[in-house]
Amino acid sequence: MIDESTNNGRRPVAYLNETFLESPDARGLRILSEYLEPLSHFRDEKIQDTIVFFGSARITEDGPLGQYYNDARTLARLITEWSKDVQSQFHRFVICSGGGPGIMEAANRGAEDAGGKTIGLNIGLPFEQQPNRYITPSLSFEFHYFFMRKFWFAYLARALVIFPGGFGTLDELFEILTLAQTHKLESKIVIVLYGSKFWKEVLNFEALVKHNTISPDDVKLFQYADDPKAALEILEEQLTKYFLEPEQPLPEPVPETPQIAKSRV
Repeated sequence: MIDESTNNGRRPVAYLNETFLESPDARGLRILSEYLEPLSHFRDEKIQDTIVFFGSARITEDGPLGQYYNDARTLARLITEWSKDVQSQFHRFVICSGGGPGIMEAANRGAEDAGGKTIGLNIGLPFEQQPNRYITPSLSFEFHYFFMRKFWFAYLARALVIFPGGFGTLDELFEILTLAQTHKLESKIVIVLYGSKFWKEVLNFEALVKHNTISPDDVKLFQYADDPKAALEILEEQLTKYFLEPEQPLPEPVPETPQIAKSRV
């Protein structure tokens, strides 16, 4: 907190006035900062696009669902090794997670195993959500607003790998499925549901088709995989088909109308 009395009675300039910056009137600035600050770091680190891993924060390496932790770590390592062979002046298909424990930690850990950069989009929660130690330090972010964190998950993502999880994982899955279904994403996104037994027990997509609440084509928006090799084959084939083209860097700031994530109208 800046003490206005220590500057000969003069108020601090607005951008140094913490009282103002933490007030409801400055909410727009705080939201904007959660767009601009990550954008700056991604540009500096030459990150072009990401592969996002979602899954439970409660899955541990030696717990009852530990195989999913190990598989996430292995898959993230394999993707990172494969992406290193992609010729580019930018970092392609960088592993990104929510930055916390469980499947998130496994994803960042696997990317680190392969010596790659890896992103953590953390958010302050009452429990579960301390940044894991495997995130590349310059690519570890802390968010206050869920929707800005969601934006960065979707904006750079070329693929999602969804491991078993709870409310948060389901929230992210259905949000991306809705964006893909309604053609609100600028480009194709590859979606892999990892662990078909789990997902087919938890989510009955066929019932949604049966009751005509989604179309038969909607279940083609994703594929299932049950081992790291199968998931890697899906990702390699789809990412090569849709995204291995002349790379485009993140947009530079434009004086009049800054470019942000594009959306179909």
